[in-house]
Amino acid sequence: MAEAVRLEERVARFKQRAQGAIPDGGNLDMCMLCGTCVGGCPAAGLSDMDPRKFVRMVLLGLDEEVVTTPWVWMCTQCQRCIYACPMKVDIPRLVYEARATWPREERPKGIRGSCDFHVERGGAMGIPKEDWIFVVEDVLEQVRSEQPGWENLQAPIDKKGAPYYLNQNSREPVTEPEAMVPLWKILHLLALDWTYSSEPRGGVNY
Repeated sequence: MAEAVRLEERVARFKQRAQGAIPDGGNLDMCMLCGTCVGGCPAAGLSDMDPRKFVRMVLLGLDEEVVTTPWVWMCTQCQRCIYACPMKVDIPRLVYEARATWPREERPKGIRGSCDFHVERGGAMGIPKEDWIFVVEDVLEQVRSEQPGWENLQAPIDKKGAPYYLNQNSREPVTEPEAMVPLWKILHLLALDWTYSSEPRGGVNY
């Protein structure tokens, strides 16, 4: 028979620390355990964990389990859970705080290396400035010449005075540059004044 959890003997220290770091405390105490967050979570079920269960563990003061579960590294930080949550419980930031408790050497090697590369070169792929500019201009010219109706499509770089700045996922210009085009088209149809920076800064969730 499983041993009952004695809640009165537990102090939710992780919860207290996380609430101090998250704006408005992350609304943690407002969780209704409805499970809405689980429906759209790509990491739900991995390592026998999901967003609802993770929040519940935090609230129950199961600190050791919270800060040791590998599930926090499976979370994509996509924020679907917080968008779905009727109480806007900030689960992604809660996961972030749990990750921060891990010693650097115990964090996943791939994520650690990607973060280091991002700091050193501005993106997970480390694309040089001249290559970044070439890819954008080359893809733009290809679309203009091959796709009727998009002859005036724009993908500006370092445009002064533009109120919107687009931060591109660093993998797309390297591995699938054509994936950048749909967003350019959306911005064009919306007639938004936007720009890239000539310094490639990858937009990635860690």
